[in-house]
Amino acid sequence: MKVQCLNSSSIKTRNRIKKAFAELINERKQLDKITVTELVKKADITRSTFYTHYDDIYEVAHDYQLQTIELLCSDDLKLHSKEDIENYFVNIIQCLKDNEETYKLLLSANESLLFLEKLKNIANKKIYEVLKDNYTNKYLELDISFLMNGILMEILKYFRNESCYSLDELLINIKKWFQKIFD
Repeated sequence: MKVQCLNSSSIKTRNRIKKAFAELINERKQLDKITVTELVKKADITRSTFYTHYDDIYEVAHDYQLQTIELLCSDDLKLHSKEDIENYFVNIIQCLKDNEETYKLLLSANESLLFLEKLKNIANKKIYEVLKDNYTNKYLELDISFLMNGILMEILKYFRNESCYSLDELLINIKKWFQKIFD
């Protein structure tokens, strides 16, 4: 992103751009069908204002992904126990639900695999740090990786309309899988 210092005006402008982007992506159903011209018109900003904040449409999409990553890395989400890990999964699902239509469209693109890989790596590290001292199985990292790969593939299937389960149903089963593997 071009703007380095995010003052309140910059934050408001970026939020307007992202809101207009979300509306357009919900209308168009494809990222590559959105133009900067349409976006600036919908956001009621100038083209130069857009380019002050973003290089292109794909960078706006990337900003949505970064929001999720920042949420998952937040200091508010320090994990100390198995209960914290379960709440961590609740937060992940809630974040996805809060922006469901946008993520459905963003995760339908092939670029989503890199985003999901980042999410998996963040979650793996957080979960490993909590369990490493209390989990005696030498396959802890493998178990965590197995769990997270399964979760993220189910989330991907959901957002690509290939799953018959809701995010709430996925969350219920994520908790069950976690307990089965780590109890």
